[in-house]
Amino acid sequence: MSTTVDQGNEPVAGEEETQLKRVMGPKLLLLFIVGDILGTGVYALTGEVASEVGGAAWAPFLVAFGIAMITAFSYLELVTKYPRAAGAALYTHKAFGIHFVTFIVCFTVMCSGITSASTASRAFASNFAKGFGLDSDNSNLILLIALAFMALVAAVNFRGVGESVKANIVLTCVELSGLLLVIMVGFYALFADKTDFSRTMVFQSPGDKNAFLAVTAATSLAFFAMVGFEDSVNMAEETKDPVRNFPKMMLTGLGITGTIYVLVALFAVAIVPVGELASNDTPLVTVVETAAPGVPIDKLLPFISMFAVANSALINMLMASRLLYGMAHQEVLPPFLGKVHPRRQTPWAAILFTTAIAVGLITIVTKNAEGEVIGALGGTTALLLLGVFTIVNICVLVLRKDRIDREHFVAPTVLPLLGAALCAFFVGPWTGRDPLQYTIAGWLLAGGVVLWAITWFANRSLRAKKTYLRDVDELSGDGPVN
Repeated sequence: MSTTVDQGNEPVAGEEETQLKRVMGPKLLLLFIVGDILGTGVYALTGEVASEVGGAAWAPFLVAFGIAMITAFSYLELVTKYPRAAGAALYTHKAFGIHFVTFIVCFTVMCSGITSASTASRAFASNFAKGFGLDSDNSNLILLIALAFMALVAAVNFRGVGESVKANIVLTCVELSGLLLVIMVGFYALFADKTDFSRTMVFQSPGDKNAFLAVTAATSLAFFAMVGFEDSVNMAEETKDPVRNFPKMMLTGLGITGTIYVLVALFAVAIVPVGELASNDTPLVTVVETAAPGVPIDKLLPFISMFAVANSALINMLMASRLLYGMAHQEVLPPFLGKVHPRRQTPWAAILFTTAIAVGLITIVTKNAEGEVIGALGGTTALLLLGVFTIVNICVLVLRKDRIDREHFVAPTVLPLLGAALCAFFVGPWTGRDPLQYTIAGWLLAGGVVLWAITWFANRSLRAKKTYLRDVDELSGDGPVN
C-alpha cells in the first residue's frame, strides 16, 4: 500500500509556521500516541468481549484494529493539512460549513469523553475493590466508589491540571507495564503447561448468533480499546517535521497497541475459561491470579489498572469540560456553562455540568445494565466515536477539492471510502449492539439539541444575535483517550 504527498499548486518545503514550540521528535511522539490508545479498554473490556464470542476474543480486537488503522489514514491526511486542535469539528466545518452539523459533531465528541470517563470510573471502582480486598460483587459498594472517584476527578479538574509530554511518558510506561506483565505471565503459563489454546478457536455467543454477528457485536465493544489515536492529532503543531514523522509514528503506535491487545486477548482466553472471564470487571487480574497464584504480581496489577484508568478518566473529563466551555464561550450553548472561576481560572460551570452527566450515567446504567455496566458505557463511547469517524472519513473526500500550497500526507482514496462504510456499518443496530447504548447516546445528543435550541431562542429573542460557531479553531480537545 502506497501513500503520496500532495504538494498543492506549488511545492513548499519545510514546516508550517506555528506559535507553539516543536519539541516532539519521533520517539516522544510514538510514546504519546501509544499512551493515548492504551488504557481502560483492554483493562476492563476483555471479559465483555469474551462473553460475546467465547474463546475467539482476539478476533474482535483484530477487526477493531483494522478499522482504527484505516480511519487513522484519514486523520493523518487532515491533521497534516489542517494542523489545529479542533480536530473533527474543524474538519466537519471546513467540509460542509453548516454550524449546526459542526456543533453536533463537537457535542458528540464531548459526550464520548464523558461516557469514556464513566467507563473508567467503573473500572477504577472494580480494581479498587479487588486491590483492597473489598466485596467486588457488591454493586452498591462499587457504585459508591465510582461516584466518589468521579467527584475526586472533578476536584482535580477544578483545581487545574498542567499536562506535559513528560507526564504522559510516565503514565504510558505505567499503563504499558501492566499489559506487559500480563503477556509475560501468559508466556510463563504457556511454558508451565497452564494454557489451552484450543479454546481460542471456539466461538460461543449468547442466543443463536452466528460467528459473523458474534464478532460484529464484540467488535462494537472492542473498538473502545482502540480509541485515542484521534486525540493525538492535537500535537501536530508541536511535532518536528509532522508531515514526515506523524504518519510513521501514528501507524507504528497503532501497530504496537494492536499487537499487545491481540496477545493479551489470546492469553486471557487460553488461561481462564470463558465462563469465568466473561462479564468480569477485572479480567486481567483474574488472568494473572489463575496463571501465577501466590505470586505478588496479582496483588500489584489492580493498582496498575487503577492508575491507568484514573489517568483516562481525568484526561477525558478535562477534554469534555473544555469542549463544553468552548461551545458556551462561542454562544452556541447557554453562557452560564462558560463561567470561569476567578481565582483558579478553570471552567467551573462546565466541570460541574459534565460531572453531573457522568454521575447520572454511572448511577442510571448501574441500575439498568444488569451487571454489564462497563460494556454499556464503553460500547456507547465506541458508538459515538464511530459516528464521528464516519463523518471524518467523508470529510477527507470532500476536502480533496481544497488544495493548499504546502505538502501534506494523502491517504489512498480507497481507504476513506472503506473507512466511512465500515464505521457506518458498526453504528447500525444490525451489529447486535446492546439497545441500551443507543438509548444512552440518544438521550445525550437530544440534550445537546435542547441546549442548542434554548440558546438559539435566547440569542434571537433577547440579544438579536445569530447562533453560530464564531471560530471553530478555538474549540479545544478532539476525542477520548483510553
